[in-house]
Amino acid sequence: MEKTHGGKSLFADKGDLSPHPIHVSVTEINHNAIDKTLEISVRIFTDDFEKVLAKNYKTRVDLINPDRKAMDKLVSDYIKTHLSARADGKPVNFVYLGFEKEDEVINSYLQVDDIATVNKIELVDRLMHDLFTDQTNLIHVIAGGKRKSVKLDYPDTKTEVNF
Repeated sequence: MEKTHGGKSLFADKGDLSPHPIHVSVTEINHNAIDKTLEISVRIFTDDFEKVLAKNYKTRVDLINPDRKAMDKLVSDYIKTHLSARADGKPVNFVYLGFEKEDEVINSYLQVDDIATVNKIELVDRLMHDLFTDQTNLIHVIAGGKRKSVKLDYPDTKTEVNF
């Protein structure tokens, strides 16, 4: 079922150059205590993500029918340069796992190894700020069975979540 707002689609068609009325990313960080990892997913509208990648890397971008190796490199590089974190005061190293298309969004997956416990996560989220000045980045962090959420509206980029 197509989502609408005031009769207009919330998602731009591939051939439609008019922007959809919302620019949002959703990042979820889940602490897996058994595996001692942070499992991270980043959701961005496909059309917006293709536009920002093409703008930043000056190349043709197709996340729907991708040249997997080339697109994985762009997606990984973009996320790693626009999203960073510290767990309990220590910088973390994101390991890029891949991406997949789901409906109108691209889900990108990352992981951080060797995180036995987490009491505080500090984040810098600049995803899509280089394309939209009305960007909203939603962040959900789950640790110890507790879920905390933060909303960052452009130009805000920094937050911390304490457990």
